[in-house]
Amino acid sequence: MFTIISSGGLSVDIFNKIQDIVTLNRVSRDPAELYCYSYDASYISSSPDYVVMPHSTQEVSAIVKLASQYHIPIVPRGAGTGLSGGAVPISGGIVLDMSRMNKLQKIDIPNLQVLVEPGLIHARLNSALEPYGFFFPPDPGSSEMCTLGGFIANGGSGMRSVKYGTVTRYVLDLEVVLPDGEIIRTGSMTMKSASGYDLTALMVGSEGTLGIITAARLKIHPIPKARKVVLAHFNDLEAAGRTVPAIMSQGIVPSACELMDSTTIQALNIYDPGLDIPECEALLLIEVDGTPCSIDSDAVDIANCCRALGAFDINTAGSVSGQQEIWKARRLVGAVMTRLYPDKTRVYIGEDIAVPLSAIPAMLKDIRSISSRYNITIMTYGHAGDGNLHTGMAIDILDTYQYEQLKQVADDIHRAALRNGGTVSGEHGIGCVREAYMEQEHGRGLDVMKQIKKALDPHNIMNPQKVGLE
Repeated sequence: MFTIISSGGLSVDIFNKIQDIVTLNRVSRDPAELYCYSYDASYISSSPDYVVMPHSTQEVSAIVKLASQYHIPIVPRGAGTGLSGGAVPISGGIVLDMSRMNKLQKIDIPNLQVLVEPGLIHARLNSALEPYGFFFPPDPGSSEMCTLGGFIANGGSGMRSVKYGTVTRYVLDLEVVLPDGEIIRTGSMTMKSASGYDLTALMVGSEGTLGIITAARLKIHPIPKARKVVLAHFNDLEAAGRTVPAIMSQGIVPSACELMDSTTIQALNIYDPGLDIPECEALLLIEVDGTPCSIDSDAVDIANCCRALGAFDINTAGSVSGQQEIWKARRLVGAVMTRLYPDKTRVYIGEDIAVPLSAIPAMLKDIRSISSRYNITIMTYGHAGDGNLHTGMAIDILDTYQYEQLKQVADDIHRAALRNGGTVSGEHGIGCVREAYMEQEHGRGLDVMKQIKKALDPHNIMNPQKVGLE
């Protein structure tokens, strides 16, 4: 527990000082509550000393100033859906639960933007925009749960990033509390700016290591007039992988291009037999959007391309209800792995590598080889349209040998991604799970990141022991 001895020899009770800022019912050091904040959706856990639930930017600023004064670690947290340990307080200290700062402050249709607080749930933003005919394009699988602040801080993207890009493209301005407690704005209301360093882009994906996001101005997009989904089934996983760059080379840019392997399909059918997905080695789910005429033409060209590369069954969903069922199944993928082994205590561990489109077949082959070598089932799926593949593994968590094997499997997958010219994280972030690969991936660039971190956060209080910066 942080009870600090000041330079004058007086004992300073940090709990009382925090309580003076946010009132008693929004700060806790109760062990049961601290436990609830000791983990995210990864396998990492570590307990904080305090949990604080701010309501405003001014409260966040005051808490950070206190943490800076006494060199107390401080970790921002949204919904805890992260898969990399990014919201886990490895060094203890204060967890800032940002979920109560959850207002949609402004919908500004004439300027194609919205102003939001960081605790707003992603799906609620799109629900609010739908009556206006607009949407926020970045589309994570955790949309119903994740907060926009966490999504931005992790540099997230999702299923429609092929055409619409990652969240970085949509952040116009951020309000950020820096490690000394000062409040800055990083951008403006304009759609573009060439004024100085791009501080907004610096903060996006920084995982709370440089500051705490307290508001975000986001660009929005008109909802397309029409959408259509092509489903292509393959009996060769690598052939499905080769189909993705082949589609792109025809000049077609789908709004989404998702891949699911045979293990993923099996898990989905066990979870919901009503889905009745045909058994095959791989399924490509390819969505196009635009006008009714353009999507019909693109769907035909995509179907022909899939057929030429070995797809044995191709069908199209044009109705809204049909597409909703397909996307519902896809969003379930991250949660269904344990259904393959209902009789044992299992854990799902997800990796998040990305490779160039041309390297997708090689990466898929490497994953199959790793699975066979360790005799661990690996479920492979993901956003094949931008080379972002997820792998899910299920092991008996009571078996120490399997747990150690899992770590080696994950290591082999990450190193295979780097050999194939890729990255160890396409959208989930580095946190503390993947920090061991930062030097290999970035080389001298990591030293530059460390210099930026030290300049902004000399006492290293902002989410320490993350992103390989120490």
